[in-house]
Amino acid sequence: ENPRLIDEWQLAPKLWDAVRFEVDQRRAFGQFILTGSATPPDWSLVSHTGTGRIARLIMRPMSLLESKESSGEISLKDLFSGNKELVGRSDIDASQLAFLACRGGWPMSVKLTGLSALLQARDYVDSVAESELSLADNTRRDEYRLRQFLRSYARLVGSQASASQIQKDISANTEVSDKTVYEYQRVLKGIFVIEDTPAWNPNLRSKTAIRSTDTRYFVDPSIGAASLGLGPEDLLADLNTFGFIFENLCIRDLRIYAEALDGSVFHYRDSNNLECDAVIHLRNGKYGLVEIKLGGDKLIEEGVATLKKLESKLDTDRMNKPSFLMVLTGVGDYAFRRPDGVYVVPIGSLGN
Repeated sequence: ENPRLIDEWQLAPKLWDAVRFEVDQRRAFGQFILTGSATPPDWSLVSHTGTGRIARLIMRPMSLLESKESSGEISLKDLFSGNKELVGRSDIDASQLAFLACRGGWPMSVKLTGLSALLQARDYVDSVAESELSLADNTRRDEYRLRQFLRSYARLVGSQASASQIQKDISANTEVSDKTVYEYQRVLKGIFVIEDTPAWNPNLRSKTAIRSTDTRYFVDPSIGAASLGLGPEDLLADLNTFGFIFENLCIRDLRIYAEALDGSVFHYRDSNNLECDAVIHLRNGKYGLVEIKLGGDKLIEEGVATLKKLESKLDTDRMNKPSFLMVLTGVGDYAFRRPDGVYVVPIGSLGN
């Protein structure tokens, strides 16, 4: 019966061509589902791209909405539709937020509690370092250097660090070349461990130069926490690191919610160091600006100021006005719209 699911198809890449041939014979949609945790190590074994027959879909870890930790009362769809009467509640406090960031959205871990839930991410990082990366393209790699790379990437989450900066950070513990850093990035993207956010390039009123470097993130925040050897208590004791890991959690969820609306998530930074953590851009031209803050009045006000400053620089004669401005917070009991029009939304109330 159809659809027929073939798991880890990349271990036998010729299945791709067989599926493509069979789809041509049947001339019907939804015949097969090919799933795999990596791309084939050797695409030369595949003779056809699958264009017009096979569509690609990234399956990410679960969002807080999917794991039922978010109420989902504030939906991106409503924000883009112009609904201004949005209210929502979040029941996530700082301790739970730290746990959720370290646990991640792995399907097996959301069913567990305590240490058992946290071990899923740690085991995943161990597996990547010990074997997964080498199996991805049949190239044996140094486990110690790879672990140092993951630690460095975790320290630089949310930044636009170059390969040279990553290399220098790793070299404090072991010698590694720029070429090796680029290779680690390429393969880790191929097995869906890291997923950087591309730069947003809007029309501006000024001639300010826009930075084009991608922003460094993991597919799930728990990978960064596990790479650094951190647990929930460690994050609560180091709010600076907590803030970056939390930012990665928000980016994960925003990507999931945005793609449900046929949209993508970008990052903005210009030569004046004006920076916006997330720009959600839909294919219909609508977009929303998002600043990510753990919480607290001071940080929220900083986020609002950044959003307003960026909004004032946009050339709305050549592009749409932003559909909404939002400060996405970690802690906070309620979501609401401020008198200046900026939404303050706890991650525990956000959904698609």
